[in-house]
Amino acid sequence: MKHRLFTALLLLCAGVCVPALAQQDPQFSQYMFNALYFNPAYAGVEGRTKFQLIHRSQWTAYQATFDDGTAPITQNFSLNSPVLRLRSGVGLHIVNDRLGPLNNVEAQASYAYHFPVNKGKLSLGIRGGMYSQTIDFEKYRAINENDPNLADRNGRESQVRPDLALGIFYRAEKFYGGVSVNHIVRSEFDFGLDELKNPLSNHIYVTAGYDYDLTYQVVLTPSVLLKSDFNSYSVEVSTLATYEQKFWGGLSFRQGESLSALIGASLMKDNSLRIGYAFDYIIKAQPVKRPTSNEILLSYTLPPPVPSTKSVTRTPRFRY
Repeated sequence: MKHRLFTALLLLCAGVCVPALAQQDPQFSQYMFNALYFNPAYAGVEGRTKFQLIHRSQWTAYQATFDDGTAPITQNFSLNSPVLRLRSGVGLHIVNDRLGPLNNVEAQASYAYHFPVNKGKLSLGIRGGMYSQTIDFEKYRAINENDPNLADRNGRESQVRPDLALGIFYRAEKFYGGVSVNHIVRSEFDFGLDELKNPLSNHIYVTAGYDYDLTYQVVLTPSVLLKSDFNSYSVEVSTLATYEQKFWGGLSFRQGESLSALIGASLMKDNSLRIGYAFDYIIKAQPVKRPTSNEILLSYTLPPPVPSTKSVTRTPRFRY
């Protein structure tokens, strides 16, 4: 009977997982603004403290053929800040990723050390934290209603495991690029059944982008994100145009999945408040999903830190 429950779990998870790549991490259309999630070495690289929140509704309005078969929903909160005295940076991100009856939550802290290289900054980063999985067994439909493996599965069960990531990131005036490897420890989740053993796969992310001054007022930024679990891969490419450092818009393509339109604006006098929106149109396997996905980004950046200097104490004793 165990293999029947295992088969049911696989089928239900397959209905909500990303089709373009058999990976466990959530995807973000505005990946170019979410570098800390993919690479711990990004922490503090920009030299300013930033808070950011992303909400993604994938396959909006999707409904399965059974109850509680809702579409994937992901929230990601992050902050990162430089530590100037130590030539380094720190970061934190919290992700809530709901995939029908499966819910993943991670809380990770990042540290990066920065090296000046030519006119840019090279950063080496490490990240550690916890990764939690929760299964609501009441949302599964067993092939055999008398399956003994479901006899004691009347609600939600959770397991928490450690997680680790390493990365390298380079930032210059016009160019950025980075490579990271996530889930290095390959933590396993089994919920008491050998057949349900599900280790976190190693994921490698490669990112790059370049700012090209198209005119005095318009900057064109092509970027790319390569994702792989060392068995399969997926590529996302995008181009954004930014006008007077205030407004941006562009297109993005996710291999084997969707085409996206991105828009956004920087608000307030110092551009510290930013809001962005991504609209995805599904171009593959649309009949088993819904045709659109939506993603909203909101971030706030603190003013740049002022380097501390030794105060000068004056005394009239030595004045003439």
